Amino acid sequence: MKCIYCGCLESKVVDSRQNEDGTSIRRRRECMNCGKRFTTYETVESASMMVIKKDGSRQTFDIAKVKAGIMKACEKRPISITVIDKLVNDIQRTINNSLEQEIPSTYIGELVMEGLKQIDDVAYVRYASVHRQFRDINTLLDEIEELVKIKAENASKTDDPNSKTDDPNSEN
Repeated sequence: MKCIYCGCLESKVVDSRQNEDGTSIRRRRECMNCGKRFTTYETVESASMMVIKKDGSRQTFDIAKVKAGIMKACEKRPISITVIDKLVNDIQRTINNSLEQEIPSTYIGELVMEGLKQIDDVAYVRYASVHRQFRDINTLLDEIEELVKIKAENASKTDDPNSKTDDPNSEN
């Protein structure tokens, strides 16, 4: 592995660890020339998958692009990198499990928005504004109102002790 500091091709592995879900291995390496340390990641190479863009063009699926979009939406928000990595891994697993060779970019965007909606409202709206290409402020306001409505419904379900959905006599 080439050293990122001096370019030497000789390095030794100092530490290896699997990530939480076992999909990659993180390796700490030490350059044999300059002695500096750097990190590499080893992942299983999967069959190439194509993304069908909105304009009909196709490009190779790149999970790094998905993560970059999520990172941009989460910028300056109190969201840990661990939470972001879990979302990225969940999206990648969902896409890989679909067994499709071509995936519409809109499907990937919907997966991202669904995940962000659970994590952070502001990050969700940021991402949705780009993905759904809001044309004006009214479209943005409609999306925010829908989000507030969903959050209020979910909050009332968890706050109301009488809202048992398992009860067949319940009016809820």
